[in-house]
Amino acid sequence: MDGWKKIFKEWVLPLGAEVLVIVFLLKVVFMLVLVPSGSMLPTIQKNSVLFCTHIHNTEKLERGQILVFESDELEKTLIKRLIGLPGETVVIKEDGSILVDGQPLEEPYVVHPAGGAEMEFEIPEGHYLFLGDNRANSEDARYWQEPFIPAEKIRAWARFTLWPFSQFGGLH
Repeated sequence: MDGWKKIFKEWVLPLGAEVLVIVFLLKVVFMLVLVPSGSMLPTIQKNSVLFCTHIHNTEKLERGQILVFESDELEKTLIKRLIGLPGETVVIKEDGSILVDGQPLEEPYVVHPAGGAEMEFEIPEGHYLFLGDNRANSEDARYWQEPFIPAEKIRAWARFTLWPFSQFGGLH
């Protein structure tokens, strides 16, 4: 019986503790996300794996962050750039440029702005507006029936790319 106690003490307990720590970290601290589309090109390549940190306080979110959130309308997890904050008015002009409360938004990460009809979004309190960087090929708030994402649906902040290795590094 001493052999089983030794195995339990030296193998089962440490392995169980490691599994618990990993589960805790994945549920509370960070997550890995696979990007299935090219909606964030050129910032994030299709099929990239991202390292993300969970968000516990949405009041500290800033415009320009790349965030992971749940879309009830599309019934899936999405990764987009935060464009509009609660209480703001965002106007997407015909040429694809954006005004936030009347001020132009500088977006050096957008290569294909995708023009079209002018759109205006008045973001309700407790909600956020998201767009993809590849505006010409992004299924984002411009096309959703409900364009605003509630704070409680925002899960994580995409920090850096793990895969492909050619893109390894921080996200901006």
